Amino acid sequence: MENKIEDMSFKEGLMELDSIVKALESNQLELEQSIESYERGVALLGALKKRLDTAQQKVTVLMGELQPDEGDEVDTRLS
Repeated sequence: MENKIEDMSFKEGLMELDSIVKALESNQLELEQSIESYERGVALLGALKKRLDTAQQKVTVLMGELQPDEGDEVDTRLS
């Protein structure tokens, strides 16, 4: 039974996606199994991309918090 994608860590999802890609590239799967694997891979890819987008947004917000507001003087002296 497959793990639910939303319950997987990013690393687990990436590892499973890598495994699916390798299996599909091997040409050893039956047609039905290939289709199921491809569908799972597409679902994993979408979930992983969403997590990356969310992480990127968080980093952007945090970087914005580090930037001084216009008009604020920044002390660049090294004590």
